[in-house]
Amino acid sequence: MLMLYVKTLLSAFCIALAGIVQAQDTTLNPLLMQGSWPSSWITCPDVPQRAYGVYHFRKEISLTQKPQKFVVHVSADNRYRLFVNGKAVCSGPARGDLYNWYFETIDIAPFLQAGRNVLAALVWNMGEHAAVAQVSDQTAFLLQGDGRPEYVVNTNSTWKVLHNRAYQPCSVDNGERLRTYMVIGPGDSVTAARYPWGWEQPAYADTSGWLSARRIAQPEPSGYGSDNRWTLVPRTIPLLEETLQKIPAIRRVTGIEPAAGFLSGNQPLSIPAHKTVSLLLDQTYNTLAYPELTVSGGKGSSIKITYAEALYKEGRKDNRNDVEGKNMIGNYDVFMPDGGSKRLFRPLWMRTYRYMQLDIQTGDEPLRLDELVGMYTGYPFQEKARFASNDTSLKRIWDVGWRTARLCAGETYFDCPYYEQLQYEGDTRIQSLISLYVTGDDRLMRKAIQNFYNSRVPEGLTQGRFPSNRLQVIPPFSLYWVSMVYDYFMHRNDPAFTGQFLTAIQGVLNWYEQRIDKQKNMLGPMKWWNFVDWNRAFPGGTPDGANDGNSSIVTLQYVYTLQQAAPLFEYFGKNYEAQHYRELAAALTKNTYQQCFEATRGLMANTPLKTTFSQHASIMAVLAGAVPENQQKAVMQKVLYDTALSQATFYYRFYLTQALKKAGMANLYYSQLAPWRGMLEKGLTTFAENPDPTRSDCHAWSASPNYDFLATICGIMPAAPGFKKVQIKPELGELVRVSGRMPHPAGDITVSVERKGTQGVTAEIELPQGLQGEFIWNGKTVALKGGKQQISL
Repeated sequence: MLMLYVKTLLSAFCIALAGIVQAQDTTLNPLLMQGSWPSSWITCPDVPQRAYGVYHFRKEISLTQKPQKFVVHVSADNRYRLFVNGKAVCSGPARGDLYNWYFETIDIAPFLQAGRNVLAALVWNMGEHAAVAQVSDQTAFLLQGDGRPEYVVNTNSTWKVLHNRAYQPCSVDNGERLRTYMVIGPGDSVTAARYPWGWEQPAYADTSGWLSARRIAQPEPSGYGSDNRWTLVPRTIPLLEETLQKIPAIRRVTGIEPAAGFLSGNQPLSIPAHKTVSLLLDQTYNTLAYPELTVSGGKGSSIKITYAEALYKEGRKDNRNDVEGKNMIGNYDVFMPDGGSKRLFRPLWMRTYRYMQLDIQTGDEPLRLDELVGMYTGYPFQEKARFASNDTSLKRIWDVGWRTARLCAGETYFDCPYYEQLQYEGDTRIQSLISLYVTGDDRLMRKAIQNFYNSRVPEGLTQGRFPSNRLQVIPPFSLYWVSMVYDYFMHRNDPAFTGQFLTAIQGVLNWYEQRIDKQKNMLGPMKWWNFVDWNRAFPGGTPDGANDGNSSIVTLQYVYTLQQAAPLFEYFGKNYEAQHYRELAAALTKNTYQQCFEATRGLMANTPLKTTFSQHASIMAVLAGAVPENQQKAVMQKVLYDTALSQATFYYRFYLTQALKKAGMANLYYSQLAPWRGMLEKGLTTFAENPDPTRSDCHAWSASPNYDFLATICGIMPAAPGFKKVQIKPELGELVRVSGRMPHPAGDITVSVERKGTQGVTAEIELPQGLQGEFIWNGKTVALKGGKQQISL
């Protein structure tokens, strides 16, 4: 059934104030965004529309000649995979919400031919088992031709549909078994004897059991309709990539002697009847992929495929490379062969794994495993940046960090690919900066900003994660959303996009302003989940004072955000608001310092009680400028080396680095990489959520070195909104030589720096033509201009 994914160029669009802006090559008929579509949303009749179900849709058309262009727009609820004449061409829709339901646009002409053609779609609804990231109304499928010649494929009652009863949900108790929060959706249990093999191929006879599809709703684009179930908007990001990955190693086997060439695809693995076999496979690195298992024979067999980032021994992961004495526990799929030849099992949704275990029980027939591969999938980021230094070990940190970032980027940014696949502002701000610096691709960042904007609750806050079918509000994450808009404002010259969020930003900032304790002039009690960091001294990640009032950390994060909002509003001519935010920030800063700074310890306390201290409080105090400039280095020195402070995790060390830069101590960044080196020593191939014992072995908020190697060590930073100027201020620490390249909207910025003696430096800088800036070293400044220039100081 399932072919190698065919990568095609689809259209992606961005909705800005000026209207619909095309982002890629395939065009959208503008009439389709000006009223109801001629097609219909369709579904399978006589099934529960909001329950679990897997369905196949087919439509046959006849063409007099092979078209040069044949553009269609496709969507579904929950998801679809579209085939044309047996070839998989498109999957989606990109995750959004009912008010912003995405559709994909694709030119299927390369897959069409003169004469008979068959369009087919696999559509599924996970129902009550759906991932928390999956918003849904009911089972539905939609395909709309772009213009009159393509209307022949429009979804209506001429399409046929089959309810595929081979599928059942399994692995629905992941959270209970793993004793943690896991909400990615169920596994697939597939009974091959009930599967309509070949359903997507033109030669398949869609007769027995196939019904006429039922029309259920008129498709309505954004701004139209009066009874909408899904309000359609164009997809704003490219299709996810799929790339073949072979699994290199069998680490453990029982019940059979494995064929030497099985994993390479050169030799099948034959398993006799009535055998119990277990194979533990090692990808050797964490990945995100669609496993594809091809089998023949084996009627009456059962194959359970379990996935894990690491194996466990007495609840501990320890070194991730070790398997001896460890157990496999994780989410799983089940495939039950029917005896047919070359049956392909591929789960409906992607799986995260380093380790994959096949537990096989054969029946009366022998089973042949013909092939097992993975199809790596994710947002199609292209690594355009580079970083090198005389410390070659940094290359491994860079590579593992980049793998971490890639595994946490799909149709949204993911906090983690194994457990949640949810997009949180706290994670996403860091991920977006990594994307900008390593790839120059801002489309997923733009979508994330828009997603959070669409998530706002009546109080004015954004939701803490979105898209999500469950409500979660994390007020500090709403502040990070404002910071994301500010980051975009500084890195991209795109006022039409940025300006549309000002009113929403005001809503977030006003929410906090209304909760200021007038007596102490700090934030008072706050509701919802005031998460700051998974610091073990913070119950549920919430520092003291955040819920009951007078948290220095959250107050100063609010100040930090006000200080970002002020220049943003000023840029758009909102001088009154900008001045108000500056004055408010100054008042909060002054009073928080007076109330919470403990002079004898030289540190910021968590609350005015001055009974608890954390790295976080002083980090935010420096970032917000609450600590006088002449005291900042002393404070940060204690933050780094006072072990009595409750410690920042990998996530919050991003802000630790920003505070070091603010205090003029960024030269210490290189010496602060021990946590990442420690993860590598433990065999991690992606960076973890927290220090061990950790839940997730892949968490993008821990990939911040991929930003900081360029922004801190190489020192490349925007010096004006829209990155119209650049500041290059290298901070080498103990390094002798570094070089880096990052994509700028006008072209690449390249930096090569080498120490000269104890204080001097030689550098070669190349900027895109038209870009100006400055190079700073040990307090000396050199003007930069477009082109290549040599510096010796």
